[in-house]
Amino acid sequence: MQTTAALRLTRRFDATPERVFDAWVDPAVAGRWLFATAMRPLAHVAIDARVGGRFVLVERDGRRDTRRSGTYLRLVRPSHLAFTMTTDDREDGETSVAVGLRAARRGCVLTLAHAGVARGDLRALEARWLGILYGLAETLDLMPHRAGAGAFATAVPAIAG
Repeated sequence: MQTTAALRLTRRFDATPERVFDAWVDPAVAGRWLFATAMRPLAHVAIDARVGGRFVLVERDGRRDTRRSGTYLRLVRPSHLAFTMTTDDREDGETSVAVGLRAARRGCVLTLAHAGVARGDLRALEARWLGILYGLAETLDLMPHRAGAGAFATAVPAIAG
């Protein structure tokens, strides 16, 4: 019997694939929406956006910190990114996330696949990703579009440990 499963979500954004891709790999932007909420902001964000590079996201909820980290497996701007992910308060070990982006008539369509998830966690994880993608849309709506800005236009802090 398989104890893990995969989750797949699709969402349209009123932004170009480039802007959406950049929001995943720019620490200043990702820190606003990727596992962050108004009630639980990220206390620390470090992203080394290159294949083999790592990311660390630390979510603070007042009582404790939750650390998510992983390694980038694929980065093809603006169409694909994939990474491993572990969460320090989870026992299911490493999972993998793949994000595909394609241009649409207005904006783009994002497809997210999260594999290696414990079957019992699928519903909660789906709700979490839906909230995260909602936060991404809100963040993109609030950000001015800067012509010529790219994924690697900002400095990326080194990740220790």
